[in-house]
Amino acid sequence: MSVFAIRDYRRLFTAQVIALFGTGLATVALGLLAYELAGPNAAAVLGTALTIKMVLYVVIAPLAAAFVDRLPRRAFLAVLDAIRAVVVLALPFVSEVWHIYVLIALLQAASAAFTPTFQAVIPDIVTNENDYTRALSASQVAYTMESLLSPVLAAVALAFISFDRLFLGTSVGFFASAVLVLSTTIPNARPGAQTNVLKRVSSGMKLFVVTPRLRGLMAFNLVVATGGAIVVVNTVNYVRDVLGGSASEVAWMLAASGGGTLLAALALPRLLDRTPERTVMNAGAGLIALGVIAAVALVATETASYALTAVVWVLLGAGMAMVVTPTGRVIRRSVPPDSLPQAFAAQFSLSHMAWLITYPIAGWMGTSAGLTPTWVTLLAGAVIGAVAARFLWPPETTSPSTSERAPEPVSRSITEPAPTSALDTEAMAGRTSAAAASTTAPVPRAPAAASGVAIESRSAEGTLMVCQCSCGQVV
Repeated sequence: MSVFAIRDYRRLFTAQVIALFGTGLATVALGLLAYELAGPNAAAVLGTALTIKMVLYVVIAPLAAAFVDRLPRRAFLAVLDAIRAVVVLALPFVSEVWHIYVLIALLQAASAAFTPTFQAVIPDIVTNENDYTRALSASQVAYTMESLLSPVLAAVALAFISFDRLFLGTSVGFFASAVLVLSTTIPNARPGAQTNVLKRVSSGMKLFVVTPRLRGLMAFNLVVATGGAIVVVNTVNYVRDVLGGSASEVAWMLAASGGGTLLAALALPRLLDRTPERTVMNAGAGLIALGVIAAVALVATETASYALTAVVWVLLGAGMAMVVTPTGRVIRRSVPPDSLPQAFAAQFSLSHMAWLITYPIAGWMGTSAGLTPTWVTLLAGAVIGAVAARFLWPPETTSPSTSERAPEPVSRSITEPAPTSALDTEAMAGRTSAAAASTTAPVPRAPAAASGVAIESRSAEGTLMVCQCSCGQVV
């Protein structure tokens, strides 16, 4: 990849990968810490911690994206990394559950500000469109690999050390990230075009309401959140209490889900080249629903075993990847380029809202009512979401060609493409008059303005990708 010939990007990517694997280790360690402090109530602790994370991301990340241009970004990123390193270092010393909540709130507040700031830096360093696409793909590959390798590393480490030592590895990762960020030349941000966060999200929401493909995405968000909540929140109690497993076996079960994600990620590029996104995403939603049905059957019939559970967790991981991976392509194909920042911001909020529903169900209901009724409730959510997605995003009346299915370039002409199906016609009819006008003739714009929109779109897409990938991490 030519993108790695860019010195500053190479260092930032290394910082991202080091911090990423550190957070993966901490996700395993925090689940085990919750079990040590709360025992059978560990799911409630994790559910609460993850709810705190989602709330802070929904509130802080858009604000950071809107106002980060007023701060020196390199120093800001390094300070946030240092804050995260210190907070994680304090986690092994907690003695009460509420200590976890306070530290997670501090940690996620820093992470919610770090993510959009970091993603906004990449388009300023990787200015070539094709190189930026490769950079985004490299980040997604890193997150996919981490979902498998971090639990494996944790499982191996737990054979020799106690789980609280894993937090030390996370802290070292954040400090290393800070050093690499400080060694990078990061230009200060240009003033943003729009700082009204509510206006940006609300305008994006309107696009989701009037565009069939995007209405389908709203339903798919719920399906992904149901399967992910089971894996992230309930694995610790399920493995320790139902299967009678050890701490390292918890990590191996999380690795099974990561393995499913990796397998799907390896197959998806070629699959999406010849198969419409809707077909792939519906198949992924069906796979998640099937996995949840199997999970319910395992606990309801008391036939749970390591082998069967691992298969179910692989199915859930693969299904989530099949739904999440094409999201950016669908958004790019459904809205005009100058509306992409608003659409990505809306998807960011909508996807996190779905997790805000399922995390408390998995945690609080799982503790009070047990796994069977909890997973049945989540299954109902998965089925409702999967069925709703099929109706909200009906089949295209015109079979898209290969070129129409491919991801659209970020910096292509800002003229909105002519509708390729009845879905596109309906979406365009529902948009604002300015957007509708742009479908008939090219609208001249100053190069600087177009460049600003393209950079803002790239930053918003990168933030969305990272946050969707990290929704399955507690830290």
